[in-house]
Amino acid sequence: MLAIHGQELAVLAERLGRVIRFEAAVAGGIPVIKTMTESLAGNQIQRVMGVMNGTCNYILTRMEGAGLPYAAVFEEARQLGYLEADPTLDVGGIDAGHKLAILSSIAFGTQVDFDAVEIEGIERVSIDDIRRAADMGYRIKLLGVAQMTARGLEQRMSPCLVPEDSPLGQLTGGTNMVVVEGDQVGQIVLRGAGAGAGPTASAVMSDIVEIARGIRMPVFGQPANDLKSAQPARTAVPAAYYIRLALQDKPGALAKVASVLGDAGISIDRMRQYGHHDDNSVPVLVVTHKTTPEAIDHAIEALPKTGVLVSDPVELRIEEV
Repeated sequence: MLAIHGQELAVLAERLGRVIRFEAAVAGGIPVIKTMTESLAGNQIQRVMGVMNGTCNYILTRMEGAGLPYAAVFEEARQLGYLEADPTLDVGGIDAGHKLAILSSIAFGTQVDFDAVEIEGIERVSIDDIRRAADMGYRIKLLGVAQMTARGLEQRMSPCLVPEDSPLGQLTGGTNMVVVEGDQVGQIVLRGAGAGAGPTASAVMSDIVEIARGIRMPVFGQPANDLKSAQPARTAVPAAYYIRLALQDKPGALAKVASVLGDAGISIDRMRQYGHHDDNSVPVLVVTHKTTPEAIDHAIEALPKTGVLVSDPVELRIEEV
């Protein structure tokens, strides 16, 4: 898949027939493509999002449940055979980014564009982030989101905070979930095994049975040559953000942080200071009100220049689901 451009992949899939409709590749045993192209054909899709890599979901939920650091759970996943030969395809968000690009194409009738997906993996998510998120009623997921805006098609795959009582927040282990929002049906949630012999065989057999019955539909819901080129758009939809900081233990440190955020036009919703890791580092957690990604980028770039940070800040988007 990596060696084939997105639109070439769409045309190839159409030529080979429905037996590679990507049901197994995109979501294990979840019939997400059939749902979008058939059951939701009367809808204008507004947003597609979800957890699309079971390995990453296993790692994140295992870290939370067992209180283990990322490196320990990564090694555990490797020994269990959950990781690709090149683990970056999983933990780097690349595999999930490919799946998101395919679902975006089906949802919005656009050419597959892997290169336009903003991708960030889970490598920098720490056990502290997971614990702090849980303190505030959130869980961290590698979340893919695609939506068409007036500026173009936004596609992003990155670790985000989601409410712990939401369907995505309750997703555990190596399970996948895709949420599709249509103008008529509202929100549809599809959940199932992210991988495995049984779920994969089930998805493939579904396509084989339909071929045997003489049922053939375009792989992407319409002929591949009819897919339109979409203008890529960087994510600009406002959201609240989680920011983790390690500050020097000296007077005025918090004031400098607040000043940087204020200069960027960012309002603070909540701020918490936790017990010291050592005599020189104070862990501080900030949750902002809704702001733009551009404002967050400006603040994250400016914060180290204050001279009060012990390490680089970590910011994660809080996604409404």
